[in-house]
Amino acid sequence: MKKKILVVSSANMDMVMNINEIPIAGETVIEHGTYSYVPGGKGANSAVAISRLGGECVFLTKVGKDANADALLELYKKEGIDISYIKRDESAPTGLATIFVEKSGQNRIIVFAGANQKIEKETIDDALDISLDALYMQFEINHDAILHAANEAYKKGIPVFIDAGPADKSFPLEKLPPLEMFSPNETETLGFTGISPIDEDACLRACYELKKRIKAKYTVIKLGAKGAYVFDGEDGILFPSYEIKAVDTTAAGDAFTAALTLKYLECNDIAEACRFANCAGALTVSRHGASSAIPSFSETQAFFEKINK
Repeated sequence: MKKKILVVSSANMDMVMNINEIPIAGETVIEHGTYSYVPGGKGANSAVAISRLGGECVFLTKVGKDANADALLELYKKEGIDISYIKRDESAPTGLATIFVEKSGQNRIIVFAGANQKIEKETIDDALDISLDALYMQFEINHDAILHAANEAYKKGIPVFIDAGPADKSFPLEKLPPLEMFSPNETETLGFTGISPIDEDACLRACYELKKRIKAKYTVIKLGAKGAYVFDGEDGILFPSYEIKAVDTTAAGDAFTAALTLKYLECNDIAEACRFANCAGALTVSRHGASSAIPSFSETQAFFEKINK
């Protein structure tokens, strides 16, 4: 039976610009790259990943009453995502992200939250009343919604998974309930702990710093091309990434954590889940785009089997 995951998070339209260089202050650069509008948002990327990788996804977010929202909702329906709990706001626009993608595949992102900041507690309560296997969230929505959803889910015995992006030092981590999993990337780990996870020793020290502020069964630090570091509350282990040509890192972290969550719920084995998630992340960086770059279950499983012969 498919695992049913409630994603309470963000939905954006992304303006993706493939560029050769970032202008300095006051400089105008004529680019010969390309730009496009593609569906994105950390929550939406994760919802698409969960659905494509074989899970049943219920997506709760808020969008505007605009053309961007129309396009996003149509996509979610085509992806088989339950959109019953997506509300439309009269006054705020749909979230927008501007993404600069450099030749190396590295990206820089600016997010305009828009309606994402207006998710309401009442909608969350309604969604948490359905039968669920997990709650999945990120930090791209308002703090009150995150804390309310996490604490209410915990009270109901629903395991809570948090992808800790983007890092917001003002977020009160101490107010979160015990989590099943907490997963920051390198930048977010540095932001929350002051420790850059440059090697396994630094990863372990960072995890112990996080442990002082948050109760999580597993802390998983996403390390990009180096893989992922999994901490179980006492010890940690590095799961190396798989070699692949990176063309665009957008949505790779979202795909990784969504795949990690879904596989872990299915097999209850954090090591196997991490290896599978590394495959999903690797395939995502090998393609351009945000949600459009996320692989299907069959693609990810085939890559997983090939790598782990």
